Amino acid sequence: MIPLAFAHKKTFAVFGLARSGLAAARALNTAGAKVFLGDDNKARLAEAASQGFLVRDLINDFPRDVECLILSPGVPLTHPKPHPVVLTAQSAGARIVGDTDLFAQAIGDMRGTDCGPVIIAITGTNGKSTTTALIGHVAQDLGRPTAVGGNIGRAVFDLPVLGSDGVYSIEMSSYQIDLSPSFAADVACLLNITPDHLDRHGTIENYAAVKGELLSRALPDATLVVGVDTIWSREIANQLRVAGRKVIGVSVVDHLPGGIYVDRGMLIDDRLGNQQVIADLQLFPRMPGLHNAQNLCVAYAALGAIGFGSADIIASFIRFAGLAHRLEFVGERNGVRLINDSKATNADATQNALLSFDRIHWIAGGVAKDGGIESLAPFLSRVKHTYLVGQSAEMFAATLNSAGADFDHCGTIDSALAAALSNAVPGDVILLSPAAASQDQFKDFEARGDHFRALVKAVAP
Repeated sequence: MIPLAFAHKKTFAVFGLARSGLAAARALNTAGAKVFLGDDNKARLAEAASQGFLVRDLINDFPRDVECLILSPGVPLTHPKPHPVVLTAQSAGARIVGDTDLFAQAIGDMRGTDCGPVIIAITGTNGKSTTTALIGHVAQDLGRPTAVGGNIGRAVFDLPVLGSDGVYSIEMSSYQIDLSPSFAADVACLLNITPDHLDRHGTIENYAAVKGELLSRALPDATLVVGVDTIWSREIANQLRVAGRKVIGVSVVDHLPGGIYVDRGMLIDDRLGNQQVIADLQLFPRMPGLHNAQNLCVAYAALGAIGFGSADIIASFIRFAGLAHRLEFVGERNGVRLINDSKATNADATQNALLSFDRIHWIAGGVAKDGGIESLAPFLSRVKHTYLVGQSAEMFAATLNSAGADFDHCGTIDSALAAALSNAVPGDVILLSPAAASQDQFKDFEARGDHFRALVKAVAP
């Protein structure tokens, strides 16, 4: 467990008792802190009490000696309005941060003893989980003690302690960045910024500003890797350069002098001005599409920044199996490939999927995000037929009607897959890429993807 020496004999509160909140509470208890736990969910409170934690109604009975409230990233800090516990903590004069902020303080203390590992932090609207996992895979594959966590998989306080040669690959959501004023990475990566989570940040300007904070808070000598193919991330890169920071630009749509880019399917490193060809992207069939090319370029830059050589990085990329629910190949039947892209919960993510294949039988729908699938109309020429599921079906159907696209209302993924299998011919792709959240029919996108994978395994073992 990550040590929190600075927390000894201090008093903290933790609100939000999902995975990250409980992990932080355990770490604080181990450090000798006094910790009060709260949650809106009474069942979670009861479970915490049964494990020996001090539970409290932190909204109406906030302890006056609490120095810091550790807030779950899922609890609103500012928008659409602050959660009542935020107002209570502010009235009591308590600092409000997240578990990732405590983690960063702890790693900073370890660095102070000359044995601290490096932190590579990754954010972006899309692609951050794949890039985080890819960086972790390469670092471990090439012999460095490595831990991967944050917004992906494991809470930061469930990660092991690493020594001076260790590498933490940490995915950071905008919610976590908002709660992490002390988070200073050795390498900070921003893949892209498109409108998302505006219910929690108010405007795209606020959302972009939060994303940019991960980079501006990085260590003074940090390497900052920025995908410049979206207007908001490009502006952040420009601002950081003006501020004198070390920025490596990445593009998959334009030649980028002095940066890393993709040209005619080749990964090009032009940081020395010599347009060095690093790899043919066809070497990575588990990472299809331009969005994955961006993930590879960003990971390549980040890993190079901590000392790995180009040839070793590329060789390790080839050994990367990819992430579940992100353009995951799950089977083939009669020459038809079946792809699980359940993580695509918005149109931007599904656009990447549609651009990765041709002759697509597309399973789409769920809880629609703002704008639905209107932005996908220019890409529907790649889709042979669409199979609509979930509560967004009528909304999505209106867009498909306007585009003159063929579709069926199927209701469920089970029915959609059966219909797609009956229509597809060899060389086609059946793609679950919902462009919507899952909570109308499933607990989360993982459960949705697991269900699809199980259905596929039953017909294409």
